[in-house]
Amino acid sequence: MHPLVAAELQGHGDDKVPFRATTRHIHRTWARTFSSLPELYIQPESLAEVEKVVAVARKCRRRVATTGCGHSPSNITCTSSWMVNLDRFNKILSVDAETGVVTVQSGIRLYTLCEELERHGLAMPNLGSINQQSIAGAISTGTHGSSLRHGLMSEDIVSLKITLATGITESCSADTNPELFRAALLSLGALGIITEVTLRAVSAFTLRWQQTIDADYKLFEAWPYELWIQSEFVRVWWFPYTRRAVLWQADKTTEPQVNPPVSYYDGSLGYYVYHNLLYLAQHAPRILPWVEWFVFGMQYGFRNGSTTTAVQPSRKALLMNCLYSQFVNEWAIPLHKGPEALRRLSSWLNHLTPDDPDYVPHNIPFSAEGLYVHAPVEVRVSDTTLTSNVRPFLDPTVDDGPTLYLNATLYRPYWRDPPCRERYYEAFEWLMKDLGGRPHWAKNFETYRPDIEAMYGKDLEAFRRVRDEADPEGMFVGPWHRDRVIAEGSKLELEEVETSRQKAPGGGLRTFGRI
Repeated sequence: MHPLVAAELQGHGDDKVPFRATTRHIHRTWARTFSSLPELYIQPESLAEVEKVVAVARKCRRRVATTGCGHSPSNITCTSSWMVNLDRFNKILSVDAETGVVTVQSGIRLYTLCEELERHGLAMPNLGSINQQSIAGAISTGTHGSSLRHGLMSEDIVSLKITLATGITESCSADTNPELFRAALLSLGALGIITEVTLRAVSAFTLRWQQTIDADYKLFEAWPYELWIQSEFVRVWWFPYTRRAVLWQADKTTEPQVNPPVSYYDGSLGYYVYHNLLYLAQHAPRILPWVEWFVFGMQYGFRNGSTTTAVQPSRKALLMNCLYSQFVNEWAIPLHKGPEALRRLSSWLNHLTPDDPDYVPHNIPFSAEGLYVHAPVEVRVSDTTLTSNVRPFLDPTVDDGPTLYLNATLYRPYWRDPPCRERYYEAFEWLMKDLGGRPHWAKNFETYRPDIEAMYGKDLEAFRRVRDEADPEGMFVGPWHRDRVIAEGSKLELEEVETSRQKAPGGGLRTFGRI
């Protein structure tokens, strides 16, 4: 261990700023897909502590990886060097209830932020499907909800503060350091440590939501017309084997709260029944179409037209239960290509022939023989072209119209990888690329530098330029970044390189690296 670190751990540092680090920590993603053993696990509680971590890391020649809840199931946060967790750096610094402008420390989790905003009569304008992430993590990976009246969550960010590799914290906004701002709005942790976020909230609102089950062909018929504009928030879950869909839509209301109906199957009974059926399907994948039919019927209803309604605060209504450990592979494509994407995927998965009314040529150059996958495919939308707000350099959304997101989820029952993953995701990614798609940065995609350079062009070049100026030695660069967004070339001085992977106790892969 470096003498400087040893002195800090023993409380003998040169200054009075705490260095809150431990040497015994196992970092795991929420889904336990990846894990790592950082040399130091550091939880700062002040800006001075964050700046000190970076300054000491520079002197000790260490890479720094930042993490929050670890909800990204990829290895983007894994490190054998130093890991900074911002869970204790989570205060609300100021709230202006009249303007809605709120400033927070970057480690605050979204669920805490939403609860605090509600006390001031405010709410986030939009949320994704979960609220476990830190505000910095949500910004840094391109988190989005599902509404054609909203874009990425980052569009509501007014300004940021970010501690760079120099140990100096810089402010940035659309007017101040605009290039740094565009890079920091979706930084993938490769730029520095975001320390402060100023965002614009809205008046707290309640949503009346309705959930309806129907055949997927009705979904496709309504697609170009009212489907995505009939409510402020709209999302769909598509079930390929039953060829049905669940349409969820929500609008603001002043009605009193009404909780969703609960059946005997909801809760722990349904949770464990489904989990064990998925585990059984690990050994007998052919039952998965039946599992989809059974679980769909028990959860949503066996009859088309079944409808459920509720009235809830937005911070609850917009969320969903992720259930179990999972791989997720989500891509953004132009909205109008959605029916083609789902029909082609259905033809491939269901082995449809020309005599089937739902048949379309899928042209996917991989066999689906013997392949059975989990359901549903989550279908969401956004539109990042509605405002003149600054667009992140690495924004994956469509820049000339509405965006559709297709998320292919594969569960890991009892932490075991599904046998279909490699072939399913290979085909899914091929289809998404064929439709002009780009992957969600926080998910489990297997697309790398050459394709990503073609997808992002000059925007990626601009991101690299800003990143290289802010962190020329690669203090915030790991193997995930090198494989996808860092230019081909020599290793940066502080860049971490992956040396090996091993099966981890309890499932998933454990990564090891060196500088």
